[in-house]
Amino acid sequence: MVDAGDGVARRLAKAGINVREIGIVFITHHHDDHTAGLGTLLSVAWDQNRTKPIHVYGPPRTEELVKAAVQYFTISAEIRIADGGRSVPMAHVFLGHDVGTGMIYEDANIKVMAVENSHFDFHEGPAAGKHKSYAYRFETPDRAIVFTGDTGASDAVTELAKDADLLVTETSSCQGRMQEMAEDGRWQAMTATEQAGITRQMTQGHMTLDEIGELAARANVKTVVLSHLTHKRDGDYTPWAEEVEKHFSGQVLVAKDLMEF
Repeated sequence: MVDAGDGVARRLAKAGINVREIGIVFITHHHDDHTAGLGTLLSVAWDQNRTKPIHVYGPPRTEELVKAAVQYFTISAEIRIADGGRSVPMAHVFLGHDVGTGMIYEDANIKVMAVENSHFDFHEGPAAGKHKSYAYRFETPDRAIVFTGDTGASDAVTELAKDADLLVTETSSCQGRMQEMAEDGRWQAMTATEQAGITRQMTQGHMTLDEIGELAARANVKTVVLSHLTHKRDGDYTPWAEEVEKHFSGQVLVAKDLMEF
């Protein structure tokens, strides 16, 4: 599993996947829209008598994140152990691992490579270089799948995606996000410094549709899946796919919940 945003346990149930069978999780970065559901996922697996370890791999501080998630559910776990039916402490089941880049995981079925992307490159001051954001490549005997994670334009991600069968890419619209923030009052509630900061994050920490198409073309991927979609009121992302297709001749799909490939 890649990332664990809010609601991930419910979506796994909808997809017919038993949470007790989730053994490995890869975290791209530690923004809460990618991690807020991790604790619930772990707790549900434990509640359903998962005893084999679940390993969570990610950038530095992933181990800290998993320990914090376990700590949050410690009171509930103590009660459930007292209730009976559980005896293994949660901390014995859930293990976080801080990993670097390069080959970070391998078993009989899959190899996983990571590169640092440019999602946090715009950070300044004490935060500069402190936080890491990864893109992942998953190689099986018959295919290669790349998740960009959240990122701006990145030569490292382009190289990671070379000849991939499937590129699952973050997709963001700076203009769309700013318009929605203005309409619901968030933009007006920000200070000028905050407005400048979020604009920098939107323009430098994410890719434009043109950049996605150019990345896919340079990397010679077969299929692009547009994911992590900025909210659109009409829900029609066809024009976004068409923008990518101006640069990329392969298949472009717009992700939908529970989609399978």
